[in-house]
Amino acid sequence: MIWFWLGFFALVGVLLALDLGVLHRKAAEPTLKSATWWTVGWMALGLGFSGVVYLIYQHGWLGAHLHERSDSPGADAATTYVSAYLLEQSLSVDNIFIIWKLFHSFRVPPKYQHRVLFWGILGAIIFRVVMLGGGVAIASRFSWVFYIFGAWLVWLGIKLLREDADDEAEHEKSFTVRVLRRFVRIVDGDHGGKFTLRIDGRFAVTTVAVCLVVVELNDIMFALDSIPAVLSVSRDSFIVVTSNIFAIMGLRSLYSVLAGAMNRFKYLMMAIAVLLMVIGVKMIVREHVHISHLTSLAMIAGIIATGVIASVISARRELPAPSSSSEAP
Repeated sequence: MIWFWLGFFALVGVLLALDLGVLHRKAAEPTLKSATWWTVGWMALGLGFSGVVYLIYQHGWLGAHLHERSDSPGADAATTYVSAYLLEQSLSVDNIFIIWKLFHSFRVPPKYQHRVLFWGILGAIIFRVVMLGGGVAIASRFSWVFYIFGAWLVWLGIKLLREDADDEAEHEKSFTVRVLRRFVRIVDGDHGGKFTLRIDGRFAVTTVAVCLVVVELNDIMFALDSIPAVLSVSRDSFIVVTSNIFAIMGLRSLYSVLAGAMNRFKYLMMAIAVLLMVIGVKMIVREHVHISHLTSLAMIAGIIATGVIASVISARRELPAPSSSSEAP
């Protein structure tokens, strides 16, 4: 499937070049309307790619085939792709929440946040390809590793229910700053969104660059959560990599949509924790209980939808009631 890989990464390169090199050349804070349209566009592109996946596996182009036997490989491949995409998109909300805290902690102006996210996600794509490839190879060779992955996800779900994202973001910031200060000079302030500077002939990095380093490190840690989760859906490298990357590429616009309303989605984080635990259990019992791809898709969509709906209802109830008092004439 080398030609599919080359075509896919060529498409990713073109989209990223258009994103930063053409459509977002100037540093500016995105409006909610534009971010929403970008999010809709990225999601439509990501979900629409399931049609390409269907055609590839249904017709067995260039020898493409699923690891599991199937009477309708195209439909199963497309369903698996959508499940993996929605799972990664859901889990990325946790990552968005941490990034939001990091931007506030490092005082990164909103007009520079898109640039940090772009380079952070570009690095994330490279890390994900390497880590997902290794994860697929390990899972295909050693089936017992699913017990470890499952237990890890259950533990992460329990931890997420008890974790304070403020403390986590502040800890990552302080640790990274302490380490970097041993090697380079770090300067505060607004320097036009630049990552590096020359001050009195000496090399220095800005806090925006330090924030980018922390975002990259955070994504590597986040990948340790999402990769075992996506392997519970599929062990087909093309499906897990493409679904993962499409979900990551829409992270910037999704961040702009959710950043201003993170406090309103208090039950969404709980839903993600439950989802991690359910997937962990699914991985542990996979050799004993068969769960179809459609059931997995319905489970993922149902848990996340429940968290979103509960959060919206709770936010509406907490809104102050309009005053009904009026003075008589």
